[in-house]
Amino acid sequence: MIEQLATGDAGAWLQLRLRPRRALTARQFRWVFVLLATATWAVALLTYLQGNVFAPAFAFLDSAFVAGSLRWAWLRGERFETIALGEAEVVVRRSSRHEPLLQAHPYWVRLQVSDASGDPRVVLGSAGREVQVGSFLSESERRDLVDRLRQFLASASAPLPSTDHSSRVLR
Repeated sequence: MIEQLATGDAGAWLQLRLRPRRALTARQFRWVFVLLATATWAVALLTYLQGNVFAPAFAFLDSAFVAGSLRWAWLRGERFETIALGEAEVVVRRSSRHEPLLQAHPYWVRLQVSDASGDPRVVLGSAGREVQVGSFLSESERRDLVDRLRQFLASASAPLPSTDHSSRVLR
């Protein structure tokens, strides 16, 4: 999912937050766990009453594994990438790191899109440093991201309109 945020920075024109799509809310994740654990424990108690003394132990291990897996899936959905696009710089950050992965002037940032496997890979690079962005987005969302980035980078590197060339201000 691509969210366009209000820019808090004075020099930023556009700020994009990229997030993976989620099908369930936190409450729905809890209900899925409750339903799975209830079914597991019902079967475990039934088989325990029929003589399987190990069933409760396996039900406990299964419930712990399912809880851990659902928690891991929820945390993977919390990650995000932020791309701040401004007249002076392009900054790419990930939620897992405090320092920027890429920080460069927009004129020097190049956008690479490789579509080798039918799944576009979006890479921003400058000065020998490359960062893949939006790897968790769907194909259509990545194409939308490419369109937005191309449009921004084209406008950032376009010369300033000027009628008087002697008093032209350089960016």
